[in-house]
Amino acid sequence: MTKLKLDALPDDKPVRLTVELPAPVHRDLVAYAKVLERQTSQTIKDPAKLIAPMLERFMATDRGFAKLRRQGTSGSSPPGKG
Repeated sequence: MTKLKLDALPDDKPVRLTVELPAPVHRDLVAYAKVLERQTSQTIKDPAKLIAPMLERFMATDRGFAKLRRQGTSGSSPPGKG
């Protein structure tokens, strides 16, 4: 079985954001939640709860972001634009 990039979701106090997703992205999010449920035996009542761990994983594996962060760049402007 293929291993997903996300593991079971941590129990953490969230910060509320409102995000608008294109319909195909939402469908993929729901499908991802179903696969993750099967792999972790954890019930995912709200697939939107996957967005934060996905973003966290994305940022943690983005080498460009990590490099800029180490350099102390605030991230207020894209690389090469400030």
